[in-house]
Amino acid sequence: QVQLVESGGGLVQAGGSLRLSCGATGRTDSRYAMGWFRQAPEKEREFVAAISWSGSNAYYADSVKGRFTISRDNSKNTVYLQMNSLKPEDTAVYYCAAPRSARAALVVREGYDYWGQGTQVTVSS
Repeated sequence: QVQLVESGGGLVQAGGSLRLSCGATGRTDSRYAMGWFRQAPEKEREFVAAISWSGSNAYYADSVKGRFTISRDNSKNTVYLQMNSLKPEDTAVYYCAAPRSARAALVVREGYDYWGQGTQVTVSS
């Protein structure tokens, strides 16, 4: 099993940046992709970004393309989300997630079995 813990959230003004980290513990030897999701109040949890195990392939929601960058360091069992040019609409709880298999769909919640507790990102205008 995999346990995920997010960190790096906080309060930032519009246009600012934050870097989120997600550390994985437990069974981390599988060559799985990793993803980031977010959930704003009264909204469904939505896909933000995902990255292949090697880091060679990254996928982004249209809403964050050009502003967010996902990366990972497998030697540290950590995935990152660099968030630049933040907007108030980026305000949400951000979750990292590990997929259920190496072939799971990465852009939907159902593709993931393991979730962190989330870290709050608040962007003020």
